[in-house]
Amino acid sequence: MRASREPGPAADGVRSRRRGRAAGLRSRWRGRAARLRAGLVRLRGTAEERFPVITRLTSHLIAVNLLDSATRLAAQAFLTAVPLLFLVAAFAPQGVRNQIVTSVHDVLGISGAADQQLKQVYQADPATLQQSTGLVSALMVLLSATACSRAMQRLCQRAWLMPSAGARVAAWRWPVWIAGWMAVIALQGPLREGFGVGMWLGLPLLLAVEVGVWWWTQHLLLAARVPWLPLLPGAVLTAVALTALTVIAKLYVPTALNRSLDRYGSLGAVFTVLSWLIALCVVVALCITAGAVIAREPAVSRRLGSPDRPNSLET
Repeated sequence: MRASREPGPAADGVRSRRRGRAAGLRSRWRGRAARLRAGLVRLRGTAEERFPVITRLTSHLIAVNLLDSATRLAAQAFLTAVPLLFLVAAFAPQGVRNQIVTSVHDVLGISGAADQQLKQVYQADPATLQQSTGLVSALMVLLSATACSRAMQRLCQRAWLMPSAGARVAAWRWPVWIAGWMAVIALQGPLREGFGVGMWLGLPLLLAVEVGVWWWTQHLLLAARVPWLPLLPGAVLTAVALTALTVIAKLYVPTALNRSLDRYGSLGAVFTVLSWLIALCVVVALCITAGAVIAREPAVSRRLGSPDRPNSLET
């Protein structure tokens, strides 16, 4: 008959000490977690007291839904740019087409396979492109291009916490905004070169034009519901950030675009261009939102005459 084993007093003591050590360890970790939470709460309170604009900007970016707005804007910009690329190649005069190619070269610094594909489009026979495009298709492209304008308008309205403008007020502004930006893109090359004077004039001139364009963009797409002066901080931030990014683009985009074309073909080029557009649109959304927050700061608002902050966001 097998004798049953029963735990003795020594084994019970070992288990009791282990349980005691585990309970003490859990208690210490709970205490550390509680102290960490309390420290973070105090840090947040200090930051809100000393840097209220950062807190308001963070909450505003969450309300605007930064990444969602930027991704939608980038997708619409891509879907607008590609058809317009062929439309300009088909119907624009040769001088305008050459200027578009020069501007794309100056902005992105493309070379190699990407450069060859761009030249294939813009050096093709316009008559052939017009036959394949057609007037009806051109009108459909122009109408669908307003989707990019509407996405930009929603971003501005969210940044300024404003309701949507009525279709009668806003509809004519969408094609005007597209036409304005096409003119700016076509002039990128001459602006960067200072109209032949040099980069020392080109960069300040380009920055000034960028400030003006983004200033006008907000005023136009917000249907003039915000005065001009409060829109200036967002225009300056956006212009400075995008000017810096266009310098970086010449270092990154050509290599990435050619590598994608070599490895994955046209699909790789689409991925590269769309990724770069998303980065640009994130910067645009961040800067316009930050400009709206700064313009509503009490010290700045008194000088610029900014509108009051509404209680809710309606889009």
